[in-house]
Amino acid sequence: MTESNENKQLLHLVFGGELSNLEQVQFRDLTTLDIVGIFPDYASALVAWKAKAQETVDNAHMRYFIVHMHRLLNPSEK
Repeated sequence: MTESNENKQLLHLVFGGELSNLEQVQFRDLTTLDIVGIFPDYASALVAWKAKAQETVDNAHMRYFIVHMHRLLNPSEK
């Protein structure tokens, strides 16, 4: 039995941390990275990302990212 696209898990990781400078993605301290969570789809990851980004809006060096884990796990799939 094949999975339909509706039931397919497209895992996304949301994480963030304080950047050492604003010109590149290099974290100030890797031990303090904030792993928000792994989400089953982009929409729920985006909600979590927006919430964390809004919480840290006063710190210009704080950045949050969404990683498309499903693309890393199955690079041949689009």
